[in-house]
Amino acid sequence: MQFKHPEYLYALFALIIPILVHLFQLRRFRKVAFTNVQFLQQVKLQTRKSSMIKKWLTLLARLLALAALVIAFAQPYFSNTQTIGKPQATAIYLDNSFSMQARGAKGPLLQRAVQELLHALPDDEVVSIFTNTETFKDITKKDIQNDLLQLSYTSAQLPYAAAYLKAKQLVGNQPDAIKRVIMVSDFQQKDNAFDIATDPQTHTHLVQLAPVNRANIAIDSIFLARNTTDDLVLSVQLSSTAQAANNVPVALYNEQQLMAKTTVSIPKNGTTLTQFSMGEAQTIKGRVLIEDPSVTFDNTRYFTINASQKIKVVTINGTDDQYLRNIYTPDEFELISSTLETLNYNDLSTAHLVVINEIEQLPISLNNALNAFATQGGSICLIPSSTGTIASYQQLISMSTTDGLLSKQEREKKITTIHFSHPLYKGVFDKEITNFQYPSVSTYYTSTASNPILSYEDNTPFLFAANSLYVFTAPINTGNSNFQKSPLIVPTLYNIGKQSLQVSDISYTIGMTNTYDIAITLGQDRILSLVSEEERVIPLQQNFANKVQVTTDDVPTKAGIYTLMDTEKTIQHVSYNYDQQESNLLYYNLSNTDQYQVSEAVETLFDQLKEENSIQEFWKWFVIFALLFLCIEMLLLKFLK
Repeated sequence: MQFKHPEYLYALFALIIPILVHLFQLRRFRKVAFTNVQFLQQVKLQTRKSSMIKKWLTLLARLLALAALVIAFAQPYFSNTQTIGKPQATAIYLDNSFSMQARGAKGPLLQRAVQELLHALPDDEVVSIFTNTETFKDITKKDIQNDLLQLSYTSAQLPYAAAYLKAKQLVGNQPDAIKRVIMVSDFQQKDNAFDIATDPQTHTHLVQLAPVNRANIAIDSIFLARNTTDDLVLSVQLSSTAQAANNVPVALYNEQQLMAKTTVSIPKNGTTLTQFSMGEAQTIKGRVLIEDPSVTFDNTRYFTINASQKIKVVTINGTDDQYLRNIYTPDEFELISSTLETLNYNDLSTAHLVVINEIEQLPISLNNALNAFATQGGSICLIPSSTGTIASYQQLISMSTTDGLLSKQEREKKITTIHFSHPLYKGVFDKEITNFQYPSVSTYYTSTASNPILSYEDNTPFLFAANSLYVFTAPINTGNSNFQKSPLIVPTLYNIGKQSLQVSDISYTIGMTNTYDIAITLGQDRILSLVSEEERVIPLQQNFANKVQVTTDDVPTKAGIYTLMDTEKTIQHVSYNYDQQESNLLYYNLSNTDQYQVSEAVETLFDQLKEENSIQEFWKWFVIFALLFLCIEMLLLKFLK
């Protein structure tokens, strides 16, 4: 028991006064003569005994009444001695990720958590509250009430360990404060096991909110492909968790126009693929839509198909380039073919890829022009000649890497290894191939390059890359190699051309690093902007002589179709979608540990904290006891004979 005013307890010493009064009474019995002496002697003894009992009982009641009154003025109470009277620092993490759209027993998880939090927080308590996107430090409930009620969902979820560290920073390092970290989330299961580096000096509370239904239908991905008849189709992959889904309607829109509609059935915890025919040469601002009320952010997937941007390729030939003409066709590429003597250097400034096709010696002027071209973001593909000058080749290669060509060898060598992980072959092969027909060369140059794309049987490179420079270590004319007849030549040279200008994909994922090129030339102080109905952002961009490279990661923040604009001029359309990781409604199985306590609701946790911090006052009881003992004293004086 503790006392709010312990100094009043000194008044208990005053209880000595009634004790002294009772012990040192000056009253004495007087002797009276009476005829029957024996009878009077008996009455005298009984009267003295009764008087002593009454006096001691009266004294006890009076002492108890005074003691209870003194203790009441000292205001006794019971409380948690570890928390009472100490300052408290509390940080609350409120998860507003898309998975919190799921419905709990009393409505959507996030909305219910906000309501319980506003109801449970005392009006004058100062706390820090932060979400995945916003931070409110040292505020009261009144300061943040409207912000919490208008809180929106986001795809940018903080990792749980990062959220805990941020909460630790908000509670501070005050040594005598009671520090609490409260994390309110559904704790959706991620790739790694749940792990937060808790601090033993901080009380950690996890509030795990659970939906009543974990079933969800989502659009996982969309992509363009060719079917068996070479028609362009949009493939849509859908998934269903927790239960099978039958006759799910899937609609395809171009802006507000319905282009097609179908129904699909999805197995439990499985996926299904459906396709829509897109025709050819269309410009589409499209979206695929399904209906699923549980979690809604993954019901729409946006995509765009823009007019194709032709990639400009300049070939400088020392031998026949017909195979290059067959690969860089006019429907996707603008090919300029020349010899060293007929080369127009002005063409290099507007090109995206320059192919040096078995030139015997590269003049210094060409090397300098190619160096400037590479600096401006251009790509170079070097195919050496069997009678070439290594020094001139090495001068070009040294601009990008310390690797290079060493010496010429004249013996047959097979090309046996495809490095499937290289970005040049992304999406080319369905699986790794080991039994293909190996092409070979009869003359080649040795090299120790560390980033091979294709390798010989002794693991030395046949083709390697350094930044935007691609180098073959052997001529590929039909007299020296059968590589032109190999199935590898088309995806290899085609992707070198396609990656020299990274045209925008049909859709991108918000939160990931996305890079694409726009084949325009911007004037000084001009910038590109991404504009939609909901937001306007300026992405990271780098200007080159013949293109602008755009990079996005954290922006934009809203899914939708954006217009890439140069001031007020529309360049093209780009679509962004949310990360579908939160579509899978699987959760960590959390329970109380030495590091943290787990609750099922915000209201439950705050009731527990309120009980721990509550003060039980007893002064009223002692006032009642004082009155009770005074009544007992009066009853003793009146009725005890």
